[in-house]
Amino acid sequence: MSKKTEEKLNAVNLKAALWDTLQKVRSGEMTPGSADAVASQAREILRTARTQLAIFSQAGESVASELVDFAKPK
Repeated sequence: MSKKTEEKLNAVNLKAALWDTLQKVRSGEMTPGSADAVASQAREILRTARTQLAIFSQAGESVASELVDFAKPK
């Protein structure tokens, strides 16, 4: 059994995954219910990032490099 390399989570990969999901629904490869589960997870990821940004802002801290890397991958 081969090990799949895990891609780092970032906005570009998230956008690509959502686009791929949409295309699969359109082609009939994926049910709308499954696509909704993918979309729900994406919303949670973005909600978490927004919460982190709000906390940094309220604390007067600079944005963590993790969030910058998520939004603007290298």
